[in-house]
Amino acid sequence: MRSPRALAALVVLTLIWGYSWVLAKQALDYAAPFTLGFLRSLVSTFALFGVLMATRRSLAPRAVLKTGVIGAIQSGLFLVCQTWALVEGGAGRTSVLIFTMPIWTLLLGRFLLAERVRGAEWLAAGSALTGLVVFIAPWNLEASAFSKLLALGAALCWAVGTVLVKRWRAELGSDLLSLTAWQMAAGTLLLAAVVAAVPEPATRWTWPFVAILAFIALVSTALGWILWLRVLRDLPAWQAGLSVLGVPVVANLSSRFALGETVAPLELAGMLLIGAGLALMSFLNWRAQRRAEAVAAA
Repeated sequence: MRSPRALAALVVLTLIWGYSWVLAKQALDYAAPFTLGFLRSLVSTFALFGVLMATRRSLAPRAVLKTGVIGAIQSGLFLVCQTWALVEGGAGRTSVLIFTMPIWTLLLGRFLLAERVRGAEWLAAGSALTGLVVFIAPWNLEASAFSKLLALGAALCWAVGTVLVKRWRAELGSDLLSLTAWQMAAGTLLLAAVVAAVPEPATRWTWPFVAILAFIALVSTALGWILWLRVLRDLPAWQAGLSVLGVPVVANLSSRFALGETVAPLELAGMLLIGAGLALMSFLNWRAQRRAEAVAAA
């Protein structure tokens, strides 16, 4: 590994994001889903702008309209679908579906960015998509099916936002922390509108809820994005992609011990197929990175 500190950041990030699914599920005992998403986004927005000010970076946004579109999709709609999915679905199951984002990014990039999808990449996508069908089990229409579709919607929102960032990269600028802060602000405005339009029960403000909210907003979201930027800066893409595999594993183990969640055999088979597809994608990224380095050194 070329950067031990970045690798340590990747490990810490995986643990933080993995356990945050359990805390987000527990937070729903105190706050309604849309309110929880709004509070989480609001606190995270203030924290990210605080980091911008502390590091004396420019607060001026770039490409306001496009940043707003990305924020509404990748932050606002993502949190709406994610938190709503947790209402009836398990934390571990939801995390597995949401972290299929790389597969959707691969497929969307084919149509929106004209990026080629090569033979082995189709195999990875096919494995993950087959796993999704097995995991969601559309032939078994029960209450959890809606939660799984919401989680899948969150994954699509994340993927669309990722593709739009790649497509508009030149106009959005190179400061990813500033972009993250402004897109989080746009998502917060959308969530505020949802909270105002949808009646929900009042939030039970207790010290346990405040502690959970502080963790998922400040540690998981704000600090998590900062760690992710550090990982992307110092590690190759294939190494950073390993966190996508690690987070659902931590989430499932944590939810099993903390919440008593169990996984049905068919769901486990779907999870393994999804994991195999994501693992193959990580290997392909690693191989592409090695080839690029070899060409550059020649």
